[in-house]
Amino acid sequence: MTQAASDPPPARDEPRRGALPARTEAVLDGIYRIPVPLPGNPLKELNGYLLRGRESDLLIDLGFRMPECREALMAGLSELGSSPERVDVLLTHLHSDHSGLADEFGENGRRVYMTGTDIDYLRGIRSGTISRKTRARFVSEGFPEDVLAEVENANPAWKCAPRRHEGRFHALRDGDVIAVGDYRLRTVLTPGHTPGNAMFWLEEQKLMFTGDHVLFDITPNITSWTGIEDALGDYLESLRKSRAFPVEIALPGHRKPGPYHERIDRLLAHHERRLAEARGVIGDQPGLTAYEIASFMKWKIRADDWQSFPPVQKWFAVGECLSHLDYLRLRGEIVCLPQGGIRRWYAAGFPPA
Repeated sequence: MTQAASDPPPARDEPRRGALPARTEAVLDGIYRIPVPLPGNPLKELNGYLLRGRESDLLIDLGFRMPECREALMAGLSELGSSPERVDVLLTHLHSDHSGLADEFGENGRRVYMTGTDIDYLRGIRSGTISRKTRARFVSEGFPEDVLAEVENANPAWKCAPRRHEGRFHALRDGDVIAVGDYRLRTVLTPGHTPGNAMFWLEEQKLMFTGDHVLFDITPNITSWTGIEDALGDYLESLRKSRAFPVEIALPGHRKPGPYHERIDRLLAHHERRLAEARGVIGDQPGLTAYEIASFMKWKIRADDWQSFPPVQKWFAVGECLSHLDYLRLRGEIVCLPQGGIRRWYAAGFPPA
C-alpha cells in the first residue's frame, strides 16, 4: 500500500457546505469537486476532486498550466481549507488538462502520483523523441504540413503541459493503493485513452474516479499513440475490464456523472459503429489517406464541413481515425500501402495482385 505523505495538519475549520463557492460541490463525506475552467477548450472545464485526510489531503487532477486554471484550483483549495503544502496529487493520466499544473505541487515532502507508463511516455514527449515520430506518422498519413504547423503553434496539449517532471512524479502500478483519511484508492490500469491511463477504485464506497476513461455525455478521444500498436484494442479491453467493477458512484474527469455500466456498453457500441464507418469509407473509396478518410467520417463538432474544422480538431479526428485503422489492419480487415511516402488504405484483398 502507498500511504499519502504526512505532515502535521495546520489549524483550520472544517468546510461547511454553505461556505463553499457556488459551483464547488460536496460529493461525499470528505470528498469535494473543484471545477477548473479550460479556456478555449470544448471540454469547458475539468473536474478536480479533493479528498480530505487528517494529516494531508489528496487532489485528483489539476488543469492546464494556465493562469485561469491555477487561480480556480487554488481558490477551490483555499475554500476547502487546503493548499499545495498539504496535498498530494493523483493524476489519472498525462494529458495536460489533467497534469499541466503539476509544477505547482510536489514540494516539501508532498507527492505527485501517476502511472509509471504515463510518466515514461511524458518523458518521451518532453525529450522530443515521441513528438518527432508522431509528426512523421501524421505527415505520412496525408496530414498537410501547413495545417500541422498551426496545430503545433496552438495545441494546449503541448503548450500547457508541465515543464518540470524529472524526479517529480512517483510511479504507480496496477493495484497500488493510496490511503487518505478513511479512504483507500486502488489503482486500476486502463490503457487506451493514454498508454498508462488509470482509474481509482474505492471498494468500500463502490466509487470509481473514472478520469477520461469513462465519460458520460461526451466520448473519450482514442488516438493512435506512437509506440503503441493497438490503442483502440487496448481501450476496448480496458472497458470490458472496467465493467466488472460493482460501481454505484462514478466521478468523471469532465462534465456530469451518469450510469456507469450502461455507459460502458454504449461506448463499446459506439466504437463498433466507428469501425463499421471506417470500413465503409475504405470500401467505397479505396486508396484514401487517413486524413481523407477522417474527412468522410461523422464528428460531433460545430463546423459546417471538414474544411472549417479548427486545425487542432482535425488533429484529434485524424488521430482517432488512425486508432480505428490500426485496429482493423491488425485484424486483417484492411491493408496500408505506401505510395510516394504517403500511406493509402484499402480493404483486404484490394487492389488485386
